[in-house]
Amino acid sequence: MKKNYIKNRINAVILLCAAVTIVLAGCEYIEKGISTGPSKQASAIINPSSGSTVSGTATFTQTGQNVMVRIEVENVSPGEHGVHIHENGDCSAPDGTSAGGHWNPTDVAHGKWGEGEFHLGDIGNIVVGEDGTGSIELVTDLWEIGTGSNVDVVGKGIIVHAGPDDFVSQPSGNAGARIGCGVIELVE
Repeated sequence: MKKNYIKNRINAVILLCAAVTIVLAGCEYIEKGISTGPSKQASAIINPSSGSTVSGTATFTQTGQNVMVRIEVENVSPGEHGVHIHENGDCSAPDGTSAGGHWNPTDVAHGKWGEGEFHLGDIGNIVVGEDGTGSIELVTDLWEIGTGSNVDVVGKGIIVHAGPDDFVSQPSGNAGARIGCGVIELVE
């Protein structure tokens, strides 16, 4: 009988230690701002516009309060190319103009992300190598995915421009023609 009592107590201590370990691990995630819950995703297929051959993808992933976007392009001329979120998820015009202007729900001046005023659609410049490919990533807590709020990226357009964004010219950075366009859609 004493042997079973000791065995049961040891099992209880082991279970208690396991529970404490799980709770402490969860607290560490909360303290570091790491979400252990499911994430939301949205994506866009970037198709050519303005007679270009650009193709690519934009993938938006929300985990907790942060949204990360990763944009990858190919078949683009080497150098810097402005990339922006535009107000309309519409790529029906051959030159991409149906996507409208930069997405700017905060109604501020165009600029460089993270410096002074900037549109929520002002992602920046993607650097394309000699092989015609490039990528850019951005993480922010200023966007949402699938909420329907004024800072929700779903239903907007992603535009790749022929030239670099100068971060100064108003209202859009003088980045040139819209050579790639995609519609940001919720991934179910």
